[in-house]
Amino acid sequence: MKVVEIRGYLLGFVPSPAIGNATRMIRRRDFLLLELVTDTGARGWGEVFASPAAAAALVRTRLAPIILGASPHHHGRLYDRMLGTLGYDRRGPGMMAISAVDMALHDLAAQDRGISVAEALGGALRTRLPAYASAPFITTDAAEPYGHYQAEIDGILRRNFRALKPRAGVSPRADGIMAMAVRGQVGPDVSVMVDINQGYTARAAIDSARHMEEANLLWIEEPVQPEDVPGYSMVSAAVPTPIAGGEALGSLAAFRDFLAAGAMSVLQPDLTVCGGFTGFLRIAALAAAYDLPVMPHVFGTVVNMRAALQAAALVTPRRGAPGEYPWIEYDASANPLLDVAGALPVSADGTIAVPDAPGIGLDLQGERLAPWISETWRLAA
Repeated sequence: MKVVEIRGYLLGFVPSPAIGNATRMIRRRDFLLLELVTDTGARGWGEVFASPAAAAALVRTRLAPIILGASPHHHGRLYDRMLGTLGYDRRGPGMMAISAVDMALHDLAAQDRGISVAEALGGALRTRLPAYASAPFITTDAAEPYGHYQAEIDGILRRNFRALKPRAGVSPRADGIMAMAVRGQVGPDVSVMVDINQGYTARAAIDSARHMEEANLLWIEEPVQPEDVPGYSMVSAAVPTPIAGGEALGSLAAFRDFLAAGAMSVLQPDLTVCGGFTGFLRIAALAAAYDLPVMPHVFGTVVNMRAALQAAALVTPRRGAPGEYPWIEYDASANPLLDVAGALPVSADGTIAVPDAPGIGLDLQGERLAPWISETWRLAA
């Protein structure tokens, strides 16, 4: 089996309604989906969500000569060769480009063996994962940014979710009122996390966490800027609620720095940012040395969602409150690219099944992406 063609799809959509967080309103969401095609006709998929156009350019100019003609089974060797092309760009679009390729190579290699990626990487530790709804989102241009939360949360609970992650960061006092209202609405048996999306300084984040403390949050995510190790350390030391982060970190060294500083309690590497399956598993091994939970951040298309399920199935469980880590993040907003290959149902117990079909378990034809495509390109061996 050899890679004979690389197909890139730059695509996106306009969320309706627009979704917001502590730092911005998101009025368009863009992605790169990467399809690697082999001489056997197999297709493997990878994704970039943070810098899709830049990553696409790097795939075409730097990575394609390494990948075309290579065997997907050599993904470890290819990963090291791709890392060698980065130069100074070790935490940005270069690593994102490598992430997409690595995801697709693992997908192909597992397909060729007729097994799932989790099986190919040593075997899944679980067949189901507890899912949390990544929602509701702030409406920053409304008089009441949290005003729609109650109605939206009712809808989330009707979809069988037993955990949810609303966005926070309007102000510490408003955050506290919101978090207590959410807790009162969902009761004590539904898990609640909040995501501040890098919206505060460390002192403001501490103030917000103290206002939300009685809501019994499972974690507070990205309270400060993503590489602010001292800020994370300050927040973690000041509040009892676990602090989560890592979705924007693209290198193993970045995670090492946070762990050495005791700055995070929950690690959330994103497979589309941190180096695909290879990068994720290296970070998971590092987290294990500190006995900390690690789980994939997921906020994109069906490709990253399917890949994240495979990755999360591999990590060693850690005790949480309630239950065990890892959880799987489920974008509960209106996202057509999450359901383009069929919806992943949430069961009555709030869990999602880990697909055991070959590869990442995704049967996707590029033609189905047509309504959302802005540009396509192909490179052949």
